[in-house]
Amino acid sequence: MALDPATLPDDVDALKRLIVGLSREAVHASTLIEKLRGELARMKRARFGTSSEKLGPRLEQLELAIEALEVDEAERLAGTPVVAEAREAARLKPARRDLPAHLPRESVVHAGPCACPACGGSLRRIGEDVTESLDYVPGRFKIVRHVREAFACRACEQVVQAPAPHHAVPRGRAGPGLLAHIAVAKFDDHLPLYRQAEIYARDGVELATSTLSGWLGATAATLQPLTELLRREVIGGSDVLHGDDTPIPVLAPGTGKTSTGRLWTYVRDERPHDGARPPAAVFFASPDRRGERPLAHLAAFSGVLVADGYAGFNGLYEARRAGGGLTEAGCWAHVRRKIFEVHAATGSALAAEALERIGALYGVERDLHGKPPDARTRERQTRSKPLAEALKAFAETNLAQVPGRSDLAKALRYMLARWPALMRAFDDGRLALDNNAAERALRCVAVGRKNYLFAGSALGAERAAAFYTLIETAKMNGLDPEGYLRDVLTRIADHPARRLADLLPWNWIPTGGAQQAA
Repeated sequence: MALDPATLPDDVDALKRLIVGLSREAVHASTLIEKLRGELARMKRARFGTSSEKLGPRLEQLELAIEALEVDEAERLAGTPVVAEAREAARLKPARRDLPAHLPRESVVHAGPCACPACGGSLRRIGEDVTESLDYVPGRFKIVRHVREAFACRACEQVVQAPAPHHAVPRGRAGPGLLAHIAVAKFDDHLPLYRQAEIYARDGVELATSTLSGWLGATAATLQPLTELLRREVIGGSDVLHGDDTPIPVLAPGTGKTSTGRLWTYVRDERPHDGARPPAAVFFASPDRRGERPLAHLAAFSGVLVADGYAGFNGLYEARRAGGGLTEAGCWAHVRRKIFEVHAATGSALAAEALERIGALYGVERDLHGKPPDARTRERQTRSKPLAEALKAFAETNLAQVPGRSDLAKALRYMLARWPALMRAFDDGRLALDNNAAERALRCVAVGRKNYLFAGSALGAERAAAFYTLIETAKMNGLDPEGYLRDVLTRIADHPARRLADLLPWNWIPTGGAQQAA
């Protein structure tokens, strides 16, 4: 539950009631976390018993459930800084451990003013304050020492000092490089936080999974304005998008059960026809696959949607849709896949011939890669369209000769039912023959799903969608996602809101150097 501090009540009693209400919510989450930690400890003690081979998956599930709840709580608090500070002040704080002494130190001196801001008098140095934060550069940890020299005015004795450095995690001691590394390791390298904690421990840096969870949640809250801007820019600023979705198990905390949510992606990729718009992939999470989800995601979009035959997209193509219906473009890769499955299972000669005919269409496409839309349209109408029309005649002729319930008949009917959408690419050089751009974007979700089993909550699924949006778009633009996020997290707090677009992957110019390629 994120709150704008500007909307918080001025009345002290009302503010106290708000804090109490949010604290109760946090207490419930904390109680559940403690309950799961107790269950985890009990199972770890039993791990080497007679049934220990059955405990491995359950232990992983508990680790991930605790991780998800802790990140959710951290993200909620990051969106409500006033309440977070009140809870922090009221909490009995454990003694903070010193940062590891064996790590190298790097000092950043924040210079003070040259003259007293109060009277203009000269200054003399009277001391300094040092704040240490744990940071990470590729391959190693380091400590960054932020040294803020203090000066006193010789004339009026006013003490002046540079402001304290900004940390992306309020009250935290994690540098932007470490935060970027944690996020990319989880959402691009597919390492759950508890595994990352084990890796860091081998470097002599003991970081509890709860600490990493808090940092990840706060990082997501810090980057939220940029993520939302990126989504608006892509959805509202494109004339062709690729759309697809994939299932993602979502844990219902406290029940031990999962439900099937969805992650949706919408991809802009004009590189095959050398378009001017930069490539991007935006992701959304939803608890189900109802057709109202893509209607909401694409409310600001008007143009052509390249997608498979999923019925949930049908509402997008209806004229009664607000803003008018989208133009549907079909996916030849889905057609080919269904026919290939028949050939792989039966060795059908008819299926083999259909595959050869579709292969000829892709042979033309290889010659057209990188050409402008007008040239692609001319070539397709001259070379591809006759091949497609011959394929249709072949399918109609043989459909009458094969058993109606056979898999080949089903595959051919699938193709013919979507024929107008499949032919659309041959009259519009901006379009690809298939929806592979969206399927490529979803590979990261498929690999991650195998490693961390499920999203720990609905908020966890939304957080994954946000990080996938930034990371995949950075990669599509040739950037190192970790270097990109590191620089963005360094700058975003002081970056003018009206110029937030400067931090989008395709506009980003890193601080003090050339762009970093992936």
